[in-house]
Amino acid sequence: MWYIVLLIILGLLFLVAELLLFPGLSIGGILAMACYGGAIWYAFDSMGVMPGVWTIVAVAVLSLITLVFSLRAKTWQRLTLKQQIDSVSMPKPETEVAVGAVGVAVSRLCPMGKVEVGGKIYEAKSTDVFIDQRSNVEVVGFDSFTLIVKKID
Repeated sequence: MWYIVLLIILGLLFLVAELLLFPGLSIGGILAMACYGGAIWYAFDSMGVMPGVWTIVAVAVLSLITLVFSLRAKTWQRLTLKQQIDSVSMPKPETEVAVGAVGVAVSRLCPMGKVEVGGKIYEAKSTDVFIDQRSNVEVVGFDSFTLIVKKID
């Protein structure tokens, strides 16, 4: 009898491990099924038909309860990270550069390149086809972390 209970408890632990620690790997699921199968076989073999059927029912009910309890969001909320990352790797250019700002092309823009505006270098995209290096440019807009510039004479 104790072997059956031990195998069912091990099966439940492996089931939880499959759900939370090794999702998609199936090692925990295979071990859980092996423990469940061993418990059911041992119950039928050593105790008879009715205890074997009750073992099947116990395995099914306990597995369902374990699944529901393990997958509830509030169960594992204590273990999860509650901090939010609200920083960025670099500020967006529109927070530092205004539309209409004037700068110089550091590299040739065809149509992408680097420009210097206000002493800082930014990735830029030209509205014209090509802008030569050391040409004066004006910021006309933004595209994510890229300045959109046009050549000024």
